[in-house]
Amino acid sequence: MQAVTRVVAGSTLRQTVKWNAIGHARRFNSTQPTGTVKKSWSKWAMFKTTLKVGSVAFVATAAYAMYEFRHPAHQQDFDPSKKTVVVLGSGWASTSFIKAIDTDEYNVVVVSPRNYFLFTPLLPSCTVGTVDVRSIVEPIRFITRHKSRAVKVYEAECTEIDPDHKTITLVDNSDVKGSRESSTLSYDYLIVGVGAMNQTFGIKGVEEYGCFLKEVWDAQKVRTKLMDCIETAGFPDQSPEEIERLLGIVIVGGGPTGIEYAAELHDFLIDDLTDWYPDLAGKLNITLVEALPNVLPAFSKQLIDYTESTFKEQNITIHTKTMVKEVREKEIVVQRPDGKTETMPYGLLVWATGNTARPLVRDLMAKFPNTQNIRRGLAVDDWLRLEGSESIFALGDATATKYAPTAQVAAQQGKYLARLFQQMAARDRLQKELGSDLSDDDRKKKERKLQKTQDIKPFHYSHQGSLCYIGSDKAIADLPFGAGNLASGGVATYAFWRSAYISNLFSARNRVLVITDWLKKTFLGRDISRE
Repeated sequence: MQAVTRVVAGSTLRQTVKWNAIGHARRFNSTQPTGTVKKSWSKWAMFKTTLKVGSVAFVATAAYAMYEFRHPAHQQDFDPSKKTVVVLGSGWASTSFIKAIDTDEYNVVVVSPRNYFLFTPLLPSCTVGTVDVRSIVEPIRFITRHKSRAVKVYEAECTEIDPDHKTITLVDNSDVKGSRESSTLSYDYLIVGVGAMNQTFGIKGVEEYGCFLKEVWDAQKVRTKLMDCIETAGFPDQSPEEIERLLGIVIVGGGPTGIEYAAELHDFLIDDLTDWYPDLAGKLNITLVEALPNVLPAFSKQLIDYTESTFKEQNITIHTKTMVKEVREKEIVVQRPDGKTETMPYGLLVWATGNTARPLVRDLMAKFPNTQNIRRGLAVDDWLRLEGSESIFALGDATATKYAPTAQVAAQQGKYLARLFQQMAARDRLQKELGSDLSDDDRKKKERKLQKTQDIKPFHYSHQGSLCYIGSDKAIADLPFGAGNLASGGVATYAFWRSAYISNLFSARNRVLVITDWLKKTFLGRDISRE
């Protein structure tokens, strides 16, 4: 009995010690994490507070920016003592200049046949409804109304430049006209940024039957004609040969514009037409014609091969070393590499082959026969001043320089010219001040400043790379990297392509609209109605 009692007592003692040890361990373990939990919860609370404050600050900043955009401040009137700068055009070059020019130093007048800036790299997306046209235009007054001094904007076309009298003639080209259809303006400095027109190489029938892809109305025309071809192909009792012709889309030009239109058309076919026109979608045929040995000549060979292989997977036919000889109402005549000619039937013909000088530019060139003898555009010096003139500057596609006629070049030229004008204004101001009574020390200081302002550096183009969308959510990029270039292609490059285009849009308004269009296309599809 005693033995049993000792055993039980020993067992109880060991059990008590065990439970005490467990309890102590639990208290010890529960004490350690408590501080950690409190610490982690403290960090989480700090993160939430930071997030809330950041969100409120972002919303407040965005709201203020929107309010400021919708309610521009009061502007100064024209100052007769300031020099007048007349800007022709509202493209990449002119708009970049207008956005950067200091209106405290100059009176600025803008003359353009369109009262908006068009973000041309996304124009092919508008032809199939991926992006709405209104999303990629920025009214010029949205820019000029926020300048410190009032900027006069005239929606008119400049028809003549008189360099001797420093005047221009402008004509009202709108459908609605008043009692005055033409006028003249005087200038101290003239900025010619009228761009270029479509190059047809004098081929018969291009302007009559082809569709260009350079302006807003071009994209609208292409979209309307594309849907017309599709709907007409579905007309009852249409012959197979006529259906094949109507659904044959021919794109002439293997540059970025032609490639991106073919890519957008392919996406439209796969994403939308296949669902809504199942009987016709498989019969749509996309053909690209290029006179050079390969497409995208400005890109590296690696990316050219990648583009051609991607187009082959997408059933887009590419004919290189093929020249168009004539355009007829329902077919084009081409010359093959072997010299033989044949015809290609089409329903829609998109002409995207390059640029040529506008009549205004050719007329201005004729007034400087000794210095203006380059046929493709205006000859300018390293400071973008027209050769043969001291008061006319030219930039963008209207000029003939060593740089490619791209939006990137034009935008940099516009910003450079605005800085040059700022430096010229500072120079003129210092020269005027030096003509007044000054102490020797002040005179020396101003002379040193004047010397700096007279040292005007020439324009230097900094290439930021080339991008092109090739369809199926793929893009290619040829970017400067170190001493060479970085060539990239695929889905990841497509994401970079999108972000680059969004960042290059001229305003937050355009960015919001384009992103919204992309989201609508993703979730709701493209609109297939004919406008």
